[in-house]
Amino acid sequence: MIDRAPLRQRLVAGLAELHCELAAATIERLLDYVELLARWNATYNLSAVRDPLEMVTRHLLDSLAVAPWVRGHSLVDLGTGPGLPGIPLAVIAPERAVTLVDSNGKKTRFLRAAVRELGLANVQVLESRVEALRGQYDCVTARAFASLADMLAWGGHLLAPDGLWLALKGRVAPEELAAVPAPFVVRAVRALRVPGLDAERCVVIIAGPGQPAGAP
Repeated sequence: MIDRAPLRQRLVAGLAELHCELAAATIERLLDYVELLARWNATYNLSAVRDPLEMVTRHLLDSLAVAPWVRGHSLVDLGTGPGLPGIPLAVIAPERAVTLVDSNGKKTRFLRAAVRELGLANVQVLESRVEALRGQYDCVTARAFASLADMLAWGGHLLAPDGLWLALKGRVAPEELAAVPAPFVVRAVRALRVPGLDAERCVVIIAGPGQPAGAP
């Protein structure tokens, strides 16, 4: 049985640093996710992070740091793994339709169990390669599973013309930004300061082809 008190304390403190106000029930739902992930992780090796307290920092707060740039009514999280950042973003915004995509069957089994046990009516899970997906979304999130150019080559068709692609990275080289293919445009690179995490994080904000000039 996991002692949730220190997890809750770290999460609440981190949310305050992120200026992210959440209802008590939402905070408990996020902790439910960490507890579920820790339980499955003991058997299925879904995450290299084993300590639930570290999961609060490296999974919950790391995911929620990008929340200010998420927009629209639909979001697809590509290469989501155990649901990051998709599940935390879905928990805090139940009005947004969130699609979690991963090609690994072990991870999608966990995702379906998480959706069911957490009661996430706004979330669907797809076991698929990115390039095989169809549809368009207002927002695309992806942790750094490939270069920006490769991610857009495989999944750029999923971004609505007026949508935003949020690529989560540790650091990004100027040459990688310069290789982003037209008609996509890098609007900004924003540093993410994740409470309790001593590591570089940034989000690369890429606009779809229908966006006017200027920052999103």
